[in-house]
Amino acid sequence: MIALRAGAAEAVVALDMGGGLASLGVAGRPVLWPWSGRTEDGPFALALNLLAPFSNRIDGGFHFDGRRYDLAPNLAGEPLPIHGDAFQRAWKVAARSGRSMTLALPDGEFGPFRYAAQVEYSLAPGNLAITLRLTSRARVPLPYGGGFHPWFPRSAATRLRFDAAGHWPEDARHLPASKTPEPAPADWRWSEPAPLPAGWINAGFSDWNGSAEVSQGPDAVSVSLSAHNLTTIILYAPSSEAGFFCLEPVSHPVNAHNLPGQPGLSKLLPGESLSWSLHLKWSEP
Repeated sequence: MIALRAGAAEAVVALDMGGGLASLGVAGRPVLWPWSGRTEDGPFALALNLLAPFSNRIDGGFHFDGRRYDLAPNLAGEPLPIHGDAFQRAWKVAARSGRSMTLALPDGEFGPFRYAAQVEYSLAPGNLAITLRLTSRARVPLPYGGGFHPWFPRSAATRLRFDAAGHWPEDARHLPASKTPEPAPADWRWSEPAPLPAGWINAGFSDWNGSAEVSQGPDAVSVSLSAHNLTTIILYAPSSEAGFFCLEPVSHPVNAHNLPGQPGLSKLLPGESLSWSLHLKWSEP
């Protein structure tokens, strides 16, 4: 674990747990839901995970350029491959200077995907900028994707705001129940600040404009999100009784590899790169 500090803000980077964040806070108050502190809980007990070379679930494999690629499950309790492998690997410090740090993953490998990745964290007293870059090392063109998986505190005061054109309802296997986005139910629209559903939600929202707000009330730290090159946002919350929820800026919907047109994925030739960024800005209570 390595801590970056800027004024009252602190970000703790977990090199050996996928290069994500163990915590992000300001003046002792959490901006993100902090790591449990138990390695046995796995990487998804962190405050933020890095997702590459794809995000969320793929239905066992996919076809691309006339070939079939099969993928094995990679996470205990998950029957489908999920979130690639960047979150499961140890990253190395490539550069460090004051309030910023660059990590490298030179040997990412999942199924046919071979890639190198870098992530840069840059902390300021009121914000954190994260840039994730991926370069294909595969021998053939492949469809790549990724993004970020932050975990936020949740209370009765929590409110969300974001704009999206539609959503993909999920089926019993947590895959899209439709091939194209559908209009969101009236109580699943957050163009104006509104609370999370009381029960389960795990849905991807389409044509997201890259902006979102998480308001936490007068006694906690509220956050605004802005993202580049990420047009899907996934909202996961198990129930109002959970102390957390996830608002995930990603490049593509769940199982995009098997949806018409493979929406949001980027075809990379060997040696080609793409990048995504996430900017978190907070206001102290």
